[in-house]
Amino acid sequence: MKRAHRMPFGTSLTAHGVHFRLWAPAAQRVALQLVKDDGEESISMTSSVDGWFDSIVPHARPGSRYRYRIDDKLNVPDPASRCNPDDVHAPSQVIDPNAYVWKDSEWRGKPWETAVIYEIHVGAFTAEGTFRAVVERLDYLIALGVTAIELMPVADFPGQRNWGYDGVLQFAPDSSYGKPEDLKYLVDTAHQKGLMVFLDVVYNHFGPEGNYLHAYAPQFFTERHHTPWGAAINFDGEGSRVVRDFFIHNALYWLEEFHFDGLRFDAVHAIVDDTKPHILIELAEAVHAGPGQERHVHLMLENDHNTSRYLQRDAASRSRWYTAQWNDDIHHVAHVLATDEIDGYYADYADQPVKHFLRCLTQGFAYQGEKSPFRHGEIRGEPSGSLPLTAFISFMQNHDQVGNRAFGERLAMQADPTALRALTAAILLAPSPPLLFMGEEFGASQPFQFFCHFGADLADAVRDGRRREFAQFARFSDPARRESIPDPNDVATFERSKLDWAQITTSPHDAWLTFYKTLLGLRQQVIVPRLAKMQGGHAEGTMIGERGLCIRWRLGDDSVLTLHANLGNEASPGFARPIGEIVYATENLSSDNVMAPWSAAWYINKSSEV
Repeated sequence: MKRAHRMPFGTSLTAHGVHFRLWAPAAQRVALQLVKDDGEESISMTSSVDGWFDSIVPHARPGSRYRYRIDDKLNVPDPASRCNPDDVHAPSQVIDPNAYVWKDSEWRGKPWETAVIYEIHVGAFTAEGTFRAVVERLDYLIALGVTAIELMPVADFPGQRNWGYDGVLQFAPDSSYGKPEDLKYLVDTAHQKGLMVFLDVVYNHFGPEGNYLHAYAPQFFTERHHTPWGAAINFDGEGSRVVRDFFIHNALYWLEEFHFDGLRFDAVHAIVDDTKPHILIELAEAVHAGPGQERHVHLMLENDHNTSRYLQRDAASRSRWYTAQWNDDIHHVAHVLATDEIDGYYADYADQPVKHFLRCLTQGFAYQGEKSPFRHGEIRGEPSGSLPLTAFISFMQNHDQVGNRAFGERLAMQADPTALRALTAAILLAPSPPLLFMGEEFGASQPFQFFCHFGADLADAVRDGRRREFAQFARFSDPARRESIPDPNDVATFERSKLDWAQITTSPHDAWLTFYKTLLGLRQQVIVPRLAKMQGGHAEGTMIGERGLCIRWRLGDDSVLTLHANLGNEASPGFARPIGEIVYATENLSSDNVMAPWSAAWYINKSSEV
């Protein structure tokens, strides 16, 4: 089985040689610079309408290095490069996508309700930090109860280390992790073991170093809209058709040529598009009309605006566009409950956090059109109660919520273990698909800090800017304290963030691992088989006192799942006697109608008469 995605730019292999194609509407002349042992051969490219330049080179072949020379003065890599072996400023490499022979020809993916997602940073997940090294941990993840891994962005970024959100070559897996065939081998092996593989992609901006598009294709950007990173991607102005196609093809490329099972779209609230259909709609429809017709393909959003319309279902309860969204609300309120922190965006959940938590577990978003105190009264969110709860991905931790702390400390290093167990149980056994951040399951003590590898001038700006960001917090008001915040460009910051796998056999990490395995095993055995066809609006929640809650979900097979929980430091009376068989209870459960501090119990009733 061979797989290749055809696209209107970059390189393609033909019977007459390699076809090179570049969109450079601001350039007068473009030359292809073919790298040879004795220098570079310059080949003039033919200019055609609408800014396209192309050339077919008979003696180019897979493995050939090349770049483009713009107007006789600037050398640039191919923005649609499939591989840039020597980083983002160096020549690109011709790749034959059909050279890899796939072994997963029978793979059709898995239904969404089976998803238990494990988020991975390839560089920090193992000591080696490569695609091949991830393969060595797949059996561990299967034993844990994971059904899908999600890779943080791998598009080529500047330097040897980065979170991935500074990618500039969207089609090239970063060479620090391995070759394109190594990433294909990871996906292929995961499929043979029954694991889905998702990829995080960034379509809201390009990274600040190594992006040459401004020089020859400024139509990629627009000053009509702005983002936290500057001028927005041009999805709705002059020249935007090519820009839209660039990103739509990028999504199809990862899904078809690398056989990913789905994509997670980063911060789509920063994608601005005034046309119809919106780029998010057009992209999703292209996916559903392509690879989505042949197998399960799942599209996920990160969207601070809580725009529920993208999650709509059709008459058969299938997602029209996007399968699910990362539910930041449930993380934020769980963090407030676990730590009592109310700085920054946590302030939105300081008032009645258990009530917010209950709303997330029963309706998806906590904010569905209410005013956000953190955003100075701005209305945030759209109603989400009619959507199935499988449209919301829940988590206690992820790369953002750990790594954007000043010192990148994980929740196990901040919260009381008893409180953390109760909250974790609530998330892992609720209907919404859960996401784990690598190492969470064994209470890893290593931080996950913000790291990058920029050139000297930009590195200083990033370090100083990050420290200024924390000046608004009282505990960093002292300049000396701010100076202790790790330098993102220091290689030691990256090395500190690598998981120490030796911990899984030591206390208390082994106990955490057993805890997670137990819960995820129960999820697959008791909860997942009942989630198919679950409808929205079929959950009821009641507050018991100030910190207790009772929730009942009617699942897809008409059985009823019940949660009793006390998320406070005092015992909570007033719980009605539960109906059904007990599924799981925290060790500190005291009785059916009085819940001990930070306790939780789950029950399943297979009868629909509840």
